[in-house]
Amino acid sequence: MLDYEITTQDLKQLLAADVSEKPVVLDVREPWEFEAAHIEGSTLIPMGDIPSRAFNELDPEAHIITVCHHGVRSMNVAVWLRNQGFENAQALRGGIDAWSAEIDSAVPRY
Repeated sequence: MLDYEITTQDLKQLLAADVSEKPVVLDVREPWEFEAAHIEGSTLIPMGDIPSRAFNELDPEAHIITVCHHGVRSMNVAVWLRNQGFENAQALRGGIDAWSAEIDSAVPRY
């Protein structure tokens, strides 16, 4: 079973890998936060909408990486998803802030 968290470096490698099945980067912040800064190609489903949308919009077999500002909300969502049968859900350690600081400085910090 996967760890509950994934590092920014590991996510960068997954996104750059030449594979047909890329991970789903699931941003669980609010729309205004997503507009301010996000990882290219990520999908926005705010944390409060996850229970009503997860089973309609997410594949339980997919590798899902949840992202928030610093990693707290995304960890809560990853744990919830795992409890619902999404066994490949992980949270990005440090959130979008760590992604900006460690991987892509073009992503604004707020």
